[in-house]
Amino acid sequence: MNGAALAVSLGDPAGVGPELIAAAWARREADELVPFFVAGGPDLLAQAAHSRGISLPITQIYHPAEALDCFDYSLPVLAGIDCDYHPGAPDHAGAELALASLDEACRLTVAGEAAGLVTGPIAKARLAEVGFTHPGQTEFVAAACGVAAEDAVMMLAGPQLRTVPLTVHIALSEVPARLSAELIVRRARIVAQALRQDFGIEHPRLAIAALNPHAGEEGRMGDEETRIIAPAITTLQAEGLHVTGPHPADALFAPRARASYDAALCMYHDQALIPLKALDFDQGVNVTLGLPAIRTSPDHGTAFTIAGKNQADPGAMIAAIRMAGLCAMRRMGEWEF
Repeated sequence: MNGAALAVSLGDPAGVGPELIAAAWARREADELVPFFVAGGPDLLAQAAHSRGISLPITQIYHPAEALDCFDYSLPVLAGIDCDYHPGAPDHAGAELALASLDEACRLTVAGEAAGLVTGPIAKARLAEVGFTHPGQTEFVAAACGVAAEDAVMMLAGPQLRTVPLTVHIALSEVPARLSAELIVRRARIVAQALRQDFGIEHPRLAIAALNPHAGEEGRMGDEETRIIAPAITTLQAEGLHVTGPHPADALFAPRARASYDAALCMYHDQALIPLKALDFDQGVNVTLGLPAIRTSPDHGTAFTIAGKNQADPGAMIAAIRMAGLCAMRRMGEWEF
């Protein structure tokens, strides 16, 4: 990939993020990863790699452009910020490093000095202790890009499925009141545009899930389908988008159904994440749509209980780096990977 490398933030240093970044670099050739650099933590990464038995040469760099010169033989890491490695034992110093790494990686990406951003898994409660005020990394990156939080759309993507939760981290009891035809239309437009721009799908097919069992059974199990979801679908179809639904969620993720769409828009968090994690847990990627910058993240958490024990699977981290690279190349017109 010409021009720039990807920026990767560490995530919480006590979690599995650092060791999985090391494992991803070790598999860079086998998994055809584009060049990336890590925002800080050179000593931390060396120790994390050692915990997995990985020989990890590290080159400390001072500008993202230097990453392209050394990536083939060593992991480029921005110098200047670091902390001790205490896997499974999150602390204040680690939270400070996690926030500093995220901030620097995000800043460089928004400035165009990195081709895209891959964020390691964080512990939000720990970050809040050191001044992190956003609900999550998605909102943090959106704010850095100057995009309203409601226009930063979370998509979970794996080899077998792409899903979008239209409502995310709210109580299930609040979902019906949060849904509106306007929300569905706005998010569906963003998803369709991203599938064209970043995933190379010229005519994206969107399937929209129902909220209630059996799609409400004509109002006998709820009226959100006829009152909210169906009008949104009609609007989107009138705009020329290939949109179907409302589909009963219990049948939407069967193999035959999955072949009929490129992304499924779901009404709430677990409706979208359960099928994705059941099918693609070790290769699931969290992609933020609707931003001028590319941002991906492995679809798993810090996994403190297994950090440093050589048990965490690097598949999702590798998939997140690979997907960010592919999206960046499409945007740059370099789709020859």
